[in-house]
Amino acid sequence: MASFNKVLLMGNLTRDPQLSYTPSQTAVVDFGVATNRKWTAQDGSQRDETCFVDCRAFGRMAENLNKYMSKGKPIFIEGRLTYDTWTAQDGTKRSRHRVTVENFQFMPGAGGGGGPDQADQSYGGDQAAPQTRSPNQVGDDEIPF
Repeated sequence: MASFNKVLLMGNLTRDPQLSYTPSQTAVVDFGVATNRKWTAQDGSQRDETCFVDCRAFGRMAENLNKYMSKGKPIFIEGRLTYDTWTAQDGTKRSRHRVTVENFQFMPGAGGGGGPDQADQSYGGDQAAPQTRSPNQVGDDEIPF
């Protein structure tokens, strides 16, 4: 039987990204995202629901997320769901689902925008962040008159 594991989320960071490195010096960043859902109940009242999701990214993506993102900033994430299990210090078995980020996009918004130049930029895999310039941004060599 075929299987498919894809997660798409758009929300705001619930905490500042926490950067660490594996023993092989691969960057790892952990952060949380909150997504909101608003709807009208049968009785006509407005309802609000928030879902908190733990996320993890690796490599160059992790470094870019750590550099440009902070609590409250909006982000669009594409990734896969992973299941972690471990034994706590008190000996109990613990587990949780987490989104492993495969691609992300900075989003403009109330959280102060996203990445460099406050522009929408997308990063995926282990590629370096593209250096782009906004159409209205003047470079060092260009005199605007």
